[in-house]
Amino acid sequence: MSTPAYVPIEDVSKHFSVSISTVRGWIRRNHIPSSTYIKVGNTYRFSIPDVVTALSSVEEEIVSPETNLDEAPTDFDLDPDEDL
Repeated sequence: MSTPAYVPIEDVSKHFSVSISTVRGWIRRNHIPSSTYIKVGNTYRFSIPDVVTALSSVEEEIVSPETNLDEAPTDFDLDPDEDL
């Protein structure tokens, strides 16, 4: 059985095993760019292969070789007399 060219948001959430709210968040943060879906009114239809490609590139940006975790600040200026 072939996948339809454009599918509803429920199919995207099932494909990635996430909630519909998570997919909506990805759209808001542009992890799923507008080039991967068609929107008419409040209805979205997604191209799953394009969404997979888009999310793969987002993952590469988050975990890239340029990310140097050793440079992250690790010292905290905590006053032991101060309530936390």
